[in-house]
Amino acid sequence: MRKAQAKKLPLAPDPRFNDKNVTRFVNCLMWGGNKTIVLSAFYDAIDKVSKMTNEDGYEIWKKALVNVTPALEVRSRRIGGATFQIPAEVRPDRKISLSMKWLIRYSRDRNGKTIADKLANEIVAASKGEGGAFKKKEDTHRMAEANKAFSHFKI
Repeated sequence: MRKAQAKKLPLAPDPRFNDKNVTRFVNCLMWGGNKTIVLSAFYDAIDKVSKMTNEDGYEIWKKALVNVTPALEVRSRRIGGATFQIPAEVRPDRKISLSMKWLIRYSRDRNGKTIADKLANEIVAASKGEGGAFKKKEDTHRMAEANKAFSHFKI
């Protein structure tokens, strides 16, 4: 095991919006390793969101991220041979990671021709409080609420 925790490398902000969260999102979205292709697909998705809603696509994307950001989650803890699902607050850094991953995962599952189409549809749905990513957040919160009885076991 390492002695000290590895340092987080600072992300460079994206060229269009000058936002580090966009870079982080694009890094999560990237599969093949070609960042320029994924970045252009993301910008296409933002443009399509703008056309669909007649509002700023970037603001809609930020709203969608906030809408799918979880506050609580359940963590497994083994106590006396039984495994309990214990509700816990989500760390701020993990909140952002989860919301981005869920948005990307459920946009890939959508139907559409390109990833830009799929992503645009999921962003619009999430900003309205609909879609797979928003449902995942609701399910996570519901599970934490259902297991509130075990919260005294705190992790």
